Amino acid sequence: MTIDMKKLPAITTLMLGLGICISNPWMAYGANPKAARGESAATGWQVYGGQATGDHYSSLTQINRKNVKNLVVAWKFDTGERGGLETNPIVIGDVLYTCTPQHSVIALNAATGKQLWIFDSGLEGMARSRGVSYWTDGHESRIFAGFQNYLYAVDAKTGKAISSFGEDGRVDLRKGLRGDYLKQSVGMTSPGAIYKDLIIVGGQNPETHPSPPGDIRAYDVHTGAIRWTFHTIPHPGEFGYDTWPKDAWKNGGAANNWAGMTIDMKRGIVYVPTGSAVFDFYGADRIGNDLFADTLLALDAETGKRIWHFQGVHHDLWDRDFPTAPALVTLTRNGKRIDAVAQPSKSGYLFILDRVTGKSLFPIVETPFPASTVPDEVASPTQPIPTLPLPFTRQNVTEDMLTTRTPEVHAWAVKEFKAMAGGGQFTPPSVDKLTVDLPGFAGGAEWGGPAVDPTTGVIYINENDTAWLVGLTVPPPPGSLGEKIYQSQCSVCHGSNRAGSPPSVPSLIGIEGLLSDKEIAETIQHGKGRMPAFNNLSSEEAEALVRYISKTPQQQNKARGKAATASATSSAIDQKAVSASTNDMPYNTIGFRRFLDPEGYPAIVPPWGTLNAIDMNTGKYLWRIPFGEYPELAAKGMRDTGSDNYGGPIVTAGGLLFIGATVFDRKFHAYDSRTGKLLWETELPFSGLATPSTYMVNGKQYVVIASGGGQSSGKPSGGVYVAFALP
Repeated sequence: MTIDMKKLPAITTLMLGLGICISNPWMAYGANPKAARGESAATGWQVYGGQATGDHYSSLTQINRKNVKNLVVAWKFDTGERGGLETNPIVIGDVLYTCTPQHSVIALNAATGKQLWIFDSGLEGMARSRGVSYWTDGHESRIFAGFQNYLYAVDAKTGKAISSFGEDGRVDLRKGLRGDYLKQSVGMTSPGAIYKDLIIVGGQNPETHPSPPGDIRAYDVHTGAIRWTFHTIPHPGEFGYDTWPKDAWKNGGAANNWAGMTIDMKRGIVYVPTGSAVFDFYGADRIGNDLFADTLLALDAETGKRIWHFQGVHHDLWDRDFPTAPALVTLTRNGKRIDAVAQPSKSGYLFILDRVTGKSLFPIVETPFPASTVPDEVASPTQPIPTLPLPFTRQNVTEDMLTTRTPEVHAWAVKEFKAMAGGGQFTPPSVDKLTVDLPGFAGGAEWGGPAVDPTTGVIYINENDTAWLVGLTVPPPPGSLGEKIYQSQCSVCHGSNRAGSPPSVPSLIGIEGLLSDKEIAETIQHGKGRMPAFNNLSSEEAEALVRYISKTPQQQNKARGKAATASATSSAIDQKAVSASTNDMPYNTIGFRRFLDPEGYPAIVPPWGTLNAIDMNTGKYLWRIPFGEYPELAAKGMRDTGSDNYGGPIVTAGGLLFIGATVFDRKFHAYDSRTGKLLWETELPFSGLATPSTYMVNGKQYVVIASGGGQSSGKPSGGVYVAFALP
C-alpha cells in the first residue's frame, strides 16, 4: 500500500522524489537493538511514551514480522464509562496503570486485565487525560495523575490518595499563576515528567483571553510544594521580555506546554515544547516574536533555568503549537555521533536539533511570508523553515488540489475557493474573508507523538493533511452577559453563530432540544472530550452562559433587541460587573471550521492522512503511505484516502510499527517498519485514538491500546482497554 506519486500534487511528488531512501539505515547500524542501545531488553513501559527519551520504542522481539499475523485478544477491560480515551498506559512489573474517561486511575494485572484497585478523584465530567506518571525511591512508589485543574498523588500499591501531598492528596494547579486563582483556568492533559524527586508539569490553557500564563512548574513529589517555575511569558529582567509588549507578563496568556515533555536523564535537561499565545488568530495586543510561545525549551531539570531555546513560529497567528513531546536519539552526521532532539510540528516540519546546544542539524532558512491586512496587526516578516527533512504535510492549497470525488463537489469546491483569500502556510487571517489554512489547526503532527528506532535513527510520524478555514470578524454588539462570555470564550471553537464545524467541533444550534440546562452547565464546568473545563467562571457567569446557549437563535436576536433598549430593570445577574471571563478584543474568529464538501468529506484531494518514515541521519524519506480511510467510501471503491488520526505509533525491535489512531475505521494496525507494508489489522470496539504500549509479563509479550473514540460527534465513545498477544 503506497502512494501513487503521479496522482499527488507537484509539491508532494517533489518531496517524495527527494525523499526516497538513499542509504539503508538498518544495515548501517546492524540488526541487534540491544547492542546498539548498550542495554538489556526492557520488559515494561515505564513512562508515558515508553521511556524518558520519548521514543516510543521497545526492544522486545517475541512479536515480530513473521508471527504478528497470529495476534489474538489476550484480555479486555471495559471501564463502563463514556467519554473516550486518549491514554497511553504505563506498565511497572506486572501492573498496568492507566486512566478512565471520567477521572479515575486504575491498576490492572497486566497479564489478565483484572482490576487491582481504582482511585476515584470524585471530579465530575469527561475531560481527557493521556496518562499517569510513576515515581519510586525503591521503597515507596507513587502514581501521579492530572485531572482538570488538579494533580493527584496516589499510592501505587493501594490506590489510596497520599494525604501528605499538597492539600489532602492533590495540588490545585490554578494557584501560583497570577491574581485570584479562582479566576484562572488551567488543566492537565498530558502527564508530568519525573526527574529525581520532582514532577514537572505544564497545562492546558484557554485559547482566548482571559488566560493565565503557561508557566512550567516543578513540584516536590513528597510534599507537593513548588520547587521552581519557568515563566513562558517573561517577567521584567528575564530573557525574552523584550519580545512582548512591556505589560504582557501581567495580562498575556498561554504559551503553555500541554503536549508533555521529554528528559535527558544523564544530562538533567528537560525538553519542553510550548503552544501559541492567546488570542490564537489575532496578536495586535502582543506585537513581537512572543518568546517563549511555539518554542522548544531546554531547561535545567533541577532548577528550571533556560539552557537554550528554539522558536518554531514567530508571532503565531495560526494556532501552530508544538503538539507533542520531542524524541531523543543519537544520529550519525559526517561520520560523527550526535545526540539530538527531534521535534515534529503542526506545520508539517520536523526540526532536528543538537541536544546540548540547540543548533539545527540541517540548515534552517528564515523565509519571507505575507504581511497582515488586519488593522494594527504586525505579522512576522519571516518564519524558520528547515531545508531537510522536507515537510510531511502539503503546505498550500491551489485550485488543482480541490476535491475530484464527484464532478458536483469539485464544481462546488472551485466556486468556494475562488471566493476566498487564498491559502497556505503562514498566510495571515483576513477580516470578514476566509483563508484556506493548510496544514489545518489539527493538521501536521498531533499529540500522539512520533516513534523512533534508536538503532537506525528512523522516525515514524502519522499526520493529518486536511484544510481548515480561518478568518476574523467583528463580533456583534453583546446583549446579555452570557452572550459576551460566549463570544469571548466559546466562539473561537463554535463560531460566533454557534454553528461549529461538525463532526470535530459540534454545532450548538438546537442544543436546547438535546441537553438540559443542567447538562450544559456540567459540560461547561467540567469539560468533555476535547473541550476543557471552564473552571474560571463564577456560578453567576456560568448560569448566564447556559441561558444564552440554550436559547434558539431567534430568542437570542429578540433578547439582543430588548437589551439595546433595556434600563435598570434588566436581570440582576446580567447587570453584574463584567469579570475577567470576558474581554474587549476587536475581533473574533469564525470558529474552528474545516474545509469540507457538502457531504462532509475533505474538500481537497487525498491523501487526508499519512504515515511517514524518515531517516534522520540523512533527512530523507524512506517510505510514505496513506493512513486511514472512510468505511463508506472504501465500500464504494475509494480506498486508501487517508483520514484524520490521533494517537501515535510505537516501534519494536521485532520490526513492527503498531498504531491505532484512525478516527473513522476503528482499526488497530501493525506495519513492517522497514517498508510500510501492512502486516496485520483488527477492528476495535471504538476508535483507538491513543498511543499503544507493549510489555512482557511472565515471558509473554503484550500490546495494549485504549479504545475510546470520542473525536467525532457522530460516533459513539467509551472506554475499553484491549490487549493482544500470540496464542
